[in-house]
Amino acid sequence: MPVAVIQMVSQSDVLANLARARVLLEQAAAGGARLAVLPENFAAMGRRDVADIGRAEAFGQGPILPWLKQAARDLKLWIVAGTLPLPPVDQPDARVHACSLLIDDQGQIVARYDKLHLFDVDVADNRGRYRESDDYAYGYNVVVADTPVGRVGLTVCYDLRFPELYSELRAAGAELITAPSAFTAVTGAAHWEVLIRARAIETQCYVLAAAQGGMHPGPRETFGHAAIVDPWGRVLAQQDQGEAVLLAERDSIEQASIRTRMPVASHRRFFSQGARQRPVQDDEFKA
Repeated sequence: MPVAVIQMVSQSDVLANLARARVLLEQAAAGGARLAVLPENFAAMGRRDVADIGRAEAFGQGPILPWLKQAARDLKLWIVAGTLPLPPVDQPDARVHACSLLIDDQGQIVARYDKLHLFDVDVADNRGRYRESDDYAYGYNVVVADTPVGRVGLTVCYDLRFPELYSELRAAGAELITAPSAFTAVTGAAHWEVLIRARAIETQCYVLAAAQGGMHPGPRETFGHAAIVDPWGRVLAQQDQGEAVLLAERDSIEQASIRTRMPVASHRRFFSQGARQRPVQDDEFKA
């Protein structure tokens, strides 16, 4: 079943970004995709008023959620809405999360993932310092959901550096894992491809890595290289920079074969911290 990964170069103007995203989603639907993944911060990049954006959406006064639902209905397309700022459902005045939504082809929100790992790092680029926790609250839950293309696990960007999350998604039945991202040019050049391929190989899942790829306000440069990676770690489609719609088909029979021939999920072993730190004794080497 075809899936689509979208690459954008989002700017600070929400309505302009939504207009561009609509064009790209239409291309995905025309290509036969049943599910499309938008990148992190698809609706706005470089904005510091994320709390205001999220509050407006929570109170039904923002443009992003109605647009997403309408696009899904119009195009008969399941959409993973990269990230947008949203407070908890029952606390509209609380701090916003970097939230990835799964929306079905009827325009209904069927799953919500709040980004677990926030990007609080120093990078040797023209911005230098990133502190997502200044603007966002941490998420706490692992999220998987059934879709027409298979069982999907949700992650975001910096999560890629934490393989234990991906192991939990595989244990929860994930067959595809989304990773909408906005990797910096520096960290992306160093680590992006090896991370998305490693997460696919170790979980034996398809990784749908949507991306931002270009120059944004701030100033900020993102790495791009949106990609679809199969459970054997093969890159099925990739785009260096600029806007793009990448399409590939999930081969569920081949995926099942890979998991049967190399059953890593059943081979996983667990160890205690004490066992890791136990000193080796000399007599252990004696016959």
